[in-house]
Amino acid sequence: MGKTQLSKDPYNMVVTGVGGQGNVMASRVLSNMLIRNGYYVTVGETFGASQRGGSVMSHIRVSAQSVWSPQIPKGRADLIVSLEPVEAIRVLEIYGNQKVKTLTNTRPIYPVGVISGELDYPSIEEIKASVKNLSPTAWFIDATDQAIKLGNPVLGNIIMIGAMSGMGELPLYREDFKEVILDSLPEGNLNVNLKAFDIGASMLRKQDGAVFDVS
Repeated sequence: MGKTQLSKDPYNMVVTGVGGQGNVMASRVLSNMLIRNGYYVTVGETFGASQRGGSVMSHIRVSAQSVWSPQIPKGRADLIVSLEPVEAIRVLEIYGNQKVKTLTNTRPIYPVGVISGELDYPSIEEIKASVKNLSPTAWFIDATDQAIKLGNPVLGNIIMIGAMSGMGELPLYREDFKEVILDSLPEGNLNVNLKAFDIGASMLRKQDGAVFDVS
């Protein structure tokens, strides 16, 4: 099987979530996987009180030709990966377009205003409808629930990377993931990370509404 090629150059990806979800690590793992395949990758990160569960967003621009500025122009994202469902809507409203593809974790993280009762948080059905309105091609997976079964909810970020590999949008291969993890973390963490990656890839390939929801 031939390797996946970029559908456009540069390919613009936003990885978003809230503080504590491992957004920055996910972005760096993704970038290193792509660099291993010979691509130029630029990353720009923004933090909104990430220590207190604020928004965290990484812009990743991938090119076979050259280095690009780290900031994706408004309305020009090709893929949005959201570790928190409402964050997907926020990013889509700025960087989305009718061709953008979106992968969203369905487990919410409630801000303080919602916990205190001052603010409302939309239902997952409302979130899905909003995401699909902004991004007709959208996937929703329960990455955090699966990560909890592995013993660590932060592994949701690795499950999302595995799911991205299953999309076939980018050259994200298991062997490259393995090498990047070995370079980044103690060897004792390898097996659980590989298991999380494989779960994510499997979840996206399954056409089972109980696990996977695709528009």
